Amino acid sequence: MRKNIIVPLLITAAALGGCGGKKQPVATQVDDVAPFVTVRDGKFYLGDSTYKYIGTNFWYGAILASEGRGGNPERLARELDSLKAMGIDNLRVLAGGDGDEGLASHISPTLQTAPGVYNDTLLRGLDNLLAELEKRDMRAVIYLNNAWEWSGGYSTYLEWAGAGKAVNPADAGYPAYMKYASQFVTNDSAKALAANHVRNIVSRVSTVSGLPYSKSPAIMAWQIANEPRPFSPDNKKEFAEWIGETAALIKSIDPNHLVSVGSEGTAGCEEDMTLWTAIHLYPDVDYATIHIWPYNWSWIKPTHVADSVSVACDRTTAYINNHFTALRDSLTSNGAGLKPIVLEEFGYPRDGMATAIGSAVTGRDAYYEHVFRTVTDTDRLAGVNFWGWGGFAEPAHETWRPGDDYTGDPAQEAQGLNSVFATDSSTIDIIKRAASRL
Repeated sequence: MRKNIIVPLLITAAALGGCGGKKQPVATQVDDVAPFVTVRDGKFYLGDSTYKYIGTNFWYGAILASEGRGGNPERLARELDSLKAMGIDNLRVLAGGDGDEGLASHISPTLQTAPGVYNDTLLRGLDNLLAELEKRDMRAVIYLNNAWEWSGGYSTYLEWAGAGKAVNPADAGYPAYMKYASQFVTNDSAKALAANHVRNIVSRVSTVSGLPYSKSPAIMAWQIANEPRPFSPDNKKEFAEWIGETAALIKSIDPNHLVSVGSEGTAGCEEDMTLWTAIHLYPDVDYATIHIWPYNWSWIKPTHVADSVSVACDRTTAYINNHFTALRDSLTSNGAGLKPIVLEEFGYPRDGMATAIGSAVTGRDAYYEHVFRTVTDTDRLAGVNFWGWGGFAEPAHETWRPGDDYTGDPAQEAQGLNSVFATDSSTIDIIKRAASRL
């Protein structure tokens, strides 16, 4: 059963003490916890040891960890144990969705149902997820917003701020959606609502451990948004300023954990490398992110998924190298220390654009091999998170419906197309081998 709770919108981080307006457990001192991930000389460190990783996207983790609608703690434990056994200890997850229920191509249930109004069952799900990760010495990158419609994000904040009914690309198409979403970085009211959400989540005190999130060793980083974009060449200045302001806000609440942007690279910066490097120059942004989608970006055709891998690999290498060189040169010329780069999203469809469990993944396997080698054998990437983990899900429909198992593909994507399932033995063997080389 869901109970909505209201968090005052203009509350300060110091006064908040966690979402929910309820008395939180008294924090207890934890000695012997795993160290936080830090950055030195362009590398991640855990204590005195360098930290490189093969990870995955697990956007639905907090929903699965909840006790309410959509929750399945037993499946969560099974998924985490399976991932850990594969050598995966880094998960990129969504804090929660925003906005109305029942919208086409949106996840369900949503965490923030109105400005400052939260589903406390899902909040406890996020607490549970972090507790389960702590048990297994695993870490999460938690993104707090989304430029795309599937979890609410930009468009929901704009609607709440009075910018008109949110445009749903399932009905109006993506050009219309992007035009609507381009208002976000210039709409002070929408950005203020998003900032309050950041305060509410980052300052939360866990109902499981009794500790503030800022003390959790299961958090590697907070992330400003999933694929934040200006959505217009006219918004570059405002976009960069919003990134810097949000990074500083997160650090002011939680100085212990890393902060990242969630950017795709030039693909999310109006094809402007200068803008991408600029948003990673902020001192409160600890490392850089890129995403790569060979099919979505028309590098390969649906009829040639399996036999276009070499083209995808060549363009992937060029994209990584270009961003690596540009970031290094920008940081050096500005007298800043080097920062790691993480390819935190990449996906490759099943052969023939199939979606069924057990369908061929010849092209994907070859592409994954190539990407993983960039992490294990070069200094270009400090980590990767493939998209995404479907695990033990058994999709009931190609288009997700409430009540169906969650997969690595959110509701706007064909279920199974980009997911790695527990039965994809050849892919899992490749993941295991790559993780063992780190």
